[in-house]
Amino acid sequence: MDIINSLTWRYATKKFDSSKKLSNQQIETLKQAFNLTATSFGLQPVKMIVICNKELQEKFVEYSYYQRQVADASHLLVLCIENDTTIDDINKYFDLEKKVRGIDEKVVSSFRKQLIGMYESKTTEERQLSAIYQTYIILGNLMTVCAVEKIDACPLEGFVPEKIDEILNLKELNLKSVLMLPVGYRAKDDIMGDMKKVRKDLSETIIEITN
Repeated sequence: MDIINSLTWRYATKKFDSSKKLSNQQIETLKQAFNLTATSFGLQPVKMIVICNKELQEKFVEYSYYQRQVADASHLLVLCIENDTTIDDINKYFDLEKKVRGIDEKVVSSFRKQLIGMYESKTTEERQLSAIYQTYIILGNLMTVCAVEKIDACPLEGFVPEKIDEILNLKELNLKSVLMLPVGYRAKDDIMGDMKKVRKDLSETIIEITN
């Protein structure tokens, strides 16, 4: 039940203690968790920007509807998608798989062709939408890891992506921001910190199908 206790402990932190900073090891854990999160076909079309710069973080406040978490958190994580998932991206994945697993092309050639055909049949918008869905998988995993590691976090969709992209020069990197996750330590006077978690009863949210 330790994981359930951790998930009960976490909440969307409304006020961070700006004087406290996460350790390098804690940030490394989040980086590894990000990189190990499952993605469709293992293509990893998502990048994570890790920001620990108060001057830069302060610029985000105006374009995050004045949510101070982006500036007061120890670090700000920005999940971004690539502008497109290309055939080159797919080929790089299979080449990496062959190298890591020590397998021959004949093992992957059929699936390589199948996956290329699948992505070629989609529009750019459809490929982007697929990548966006995967940022939410990553966000959920990061939030769970934060809970286990007793790192406070607050998932944010409420910001102006175009402005965030501009501040970070994401266009030059062929990236678009999708989600943000301020991480750090809750402030002692965050009134939400001691409030009970409000959730429906399991009987209202779980549907079990048995024999």
